[in-house]
Amino acid sequence: MHEHGSSPPTPGKAVTPYVPEQTSLKEFTPKALILGVVMAAVLGAANAYLGLKAGMTVSATFPAAVVAMAALRLMKGSILEENIARTTASVGEALVAGAIFTLPAFLMVGAWESFDYWESVMIMLVGGVLGVLMIIFLRKPLVEEATYLPYPESVATAEMVKAGQKGETGAKYVFGALGLAALIELVKNGRGIQIIGENMGGFFQFAKSKIQFYSGSESLGTAQTYGGGVFLSTPLASPALMGVGYIIGPRLAAINFSGGVFGWLVLMPMALFMNGNLETLVQGGISWDDVLNEVWRRQVRPIAVGAMLVGAVYTLWNLRRDLSTGMAKAFKDMRLSSEDRAKGSRLTMDLPMKWIVPGIVLMVIPITILYEYFSGDWFSAAVAASVMLIMGFIMSAIAGYLVGVMGGSNSPISGLTLSSLVVAAVLMVMLGVSGLHGVVAVLGVAAVVCCACSIAGDMLQDLKVGQLLGGTPWRMEIAEIIGVVIAAFVLPLPMYILHSGTPGGIGGPSLPAPQAGLMAIMAEGIVGGEMAWPLLLIGAAFAIVLIMLRAPSVMLISVGIYLPFETTFAIFVGGAIKALFDKITARRKLSEEERTRVENRGILLASGLVAGEALTGVLLASIVLLNWELPHISENPVLGLIVFPLIAAVLIGIPLKNLIKKT
Repeated sequence: MHEHGSSPPTPGKAVTPYVPEQTSLKEFTPKALILGVVMAAVLGAANAYLGLKAGMTVSATFPAAVVAMAALRLMKGSILEENIARTTASVGEALVAGAIFTLPAFLMVGAWESFDYWESVMIMLVGGVLGVLMIIFLRKPLVEEATYLPYPESVATAEMVKAGQKGETGAKYVFGALGLAALIELVKNGRGIQIIGENMGGFFQFAKSKIQFYSGSESLGTAQTYGGGVFLSTPLASPALMGVGYIIGPRLAAINFSGGVFGWLVLMPMALFMNGNLETLVQGGISWDDVLNEVWRRQVRPIAVGAMLVGAVYTLWNLRRDLSTGMAKAFKDMRLSSEDRAKGSRLTMDLPMKWIVPGIVLMVIPITILYEYFSGDWFSAAVAASVMLIMGFIMSAIAGYLVGVMGGSNSPISGLTLSSLVVAAVLMVMLGVSGLHGVVAVLGVAAVVCCACSIAGDMLQDLKVGQLLGGTPWRMEIAEIIGVVIAAFVLPLPMYILHSGTPGGIGGPSLPAPQAGLMAIMAEGIVGGEMAWPLLLIGAAFAIVLIMLRAPSVMLISVGIYLPFETTFAIFVGGAIKALFDKITARRKLSEEERTRVENRGILLASGLVAGEALTGVLLASIVLLNWELPHISENPVLGLIVFPLIAAVLIGIPLKNLIKKT
């Protein structure tokens, strides 16, 4: 039996891998690779529906880890083979996320009459492979050296995998919490079927108010009435989001939620107040929910995108030393001979940089050809390819950083893509490329960047899991490339089937594809000269103010504005539970060993909650694909209230209760 590290990593401390460097275990094997590719196709197809329907995907890292553990245990596979299978499998969800956030926009702007298989393959292939190659540059600064990043979902996955190994007593915490989260998600009947207790109860609804402003003296008797209001969503009854909040801790959860509070309780009421004709629209038959969604999509989210643009630049500036150090090491690695590389640790060995740099350069050629096909102009295509390369690298770095802060499930890939889209659209306008050709060229840049960002974030998350478990980076990188290539040819098929077999197709009422709709609106607005630039500038100005005030994380606050309020609220609730847990344990005067024990149990339980909802979300998406219907239980919103004290009792009570019993 090896000597394995058993404690989850603490931000700021060095990582001790579960499988030591000297240990020789099977890792990159055909059975692990084949299992991973099959899972990539299945999980990717299920998430394609979920993303087109609800505008979100479920992280495939957790279900892939569970399936890999179960399947490879029957085949007597090692923990490192499980790591390779999970790494390959998670590509499917990541690549399809990049696709569903952008490709439907080609349909919406009229560039495609039906879903185009081969163009989709090319975009996903070049974007996905480019994302892998770019992130290899960033692994050292953002994984090995960035010990300050908590990587909540990576830690959750690693703890789940370690708990699943024989002899690990923590398995009961992970799988018990996994079962509880799965039960909660099943009772809710899943997104897109019948949602039960989706919010805490929906007790706060849209409040319409009248404010009168008198002009001149009272004797004039003139007044103007303005309609305003507030819409409050209560926290999502999501064990996974609360688990993420618990893992990242109260500080980061609160920073993220502050953006949600500003977006929904400041910007939304202001927007509603200033839109004087909203009441007329509602009286004309449009529901308040539709009005609120449009105000959020067309006014608040562009402000968030403007803030994210500045936040992205500022985050990169703060990372400049880490990134430059990592780049220097990467280029130094290009000069190492094979003998020098052989002397290095397998735990820190990437693919040779003498392959990576030419690979990135070569990828620009098919991208330029693709953009010429879209724009009809070689010069514009070359400019677009250059912009894509620069923005792809920048946004991949930001995506990886955000995954390290808040996990892959909550990383705002579509927001980063929108930032790239804005830059590309401005350049197309400056180059005189207009009309449908200009719109399609802009969407082409956005689509490749989105696939690259999505793969980059997923890959960094997987590489962090590999670091915690003791995997070999270069083997994981090869597995990721193989997974991308195969998934790029397979995953457009379920999207084609969904578009062809669903009434209204992609973009219709059954599959609205909200992120792609926003991409289409932005591209047409900028290229057509109808973009609301003041909104982006307001967001940029807000981010600059935050920087001047030395706010702790401009990007995380901007992300909070961009995400749904109920999502950031649920993450905040998880952070609050962790704050209460910390306060209780501080009063107990525990020894260092006892404190470590209860902390580990809490992380294991939170990991199980995240994994349970993710697994069930994929299962429910698959059920919908098969046209099965779950029984409808109840629409009573009070059911959602039960989730919160239950999760708090699990995350606080169980670790302490077992500690008392043991002591």
